Amino acid sequence: MNSGSIRKSVIIDTDLDKAWSKISKITKLDWLQGQKSTKFLGEKKNGIGSKRLISFEDGSDVEEHIVGWRVREYFSYIAISGLPLDAYHATISIKKIKKSVKITWESYFASDSTKNEFENFKKFLSNFYTQSLKNLKKEF
Repeated sequence: MNSGSIRKSVIIDTDLDKAWSKISKITKLDWLQGQKSTKFLGEKKNGIGSKRLISFEDGSDVEEHIVGWRVREYFSYIAISGLPLDAYHATISIKKIKKSVKITWESYFASDSTKNEFENFKKFLSNFYTQSLKNLKKEF
């Protein structure tokens, strides 16, 4: 079993409420690299227990369930399907820094794939986080 983690952050010149309002809309992901559409799966629209399906331009779909939620601080989610992993848990957190906010996206994941396949996916995921956070910053 291969396991790893990624942690990427971005500083954005905006206030905490505006940043939280943007990132906590879990199906409004225009900033997510390669995202084609996102929809809710179920009645719950935010907080623990809400679910989403993200469709990407490459034809892949990823189902995610929110498993942690603290308003104006963070939300955590797990991928149920769509990734070449056996386990994936991620958190997007937000912290006020003077007149800016720091948004951090970190994840922990594991897979029975070969070491080479795992390392290639880890590199892809790292670049995906970096580019998505750059896109998010541009929206402010």
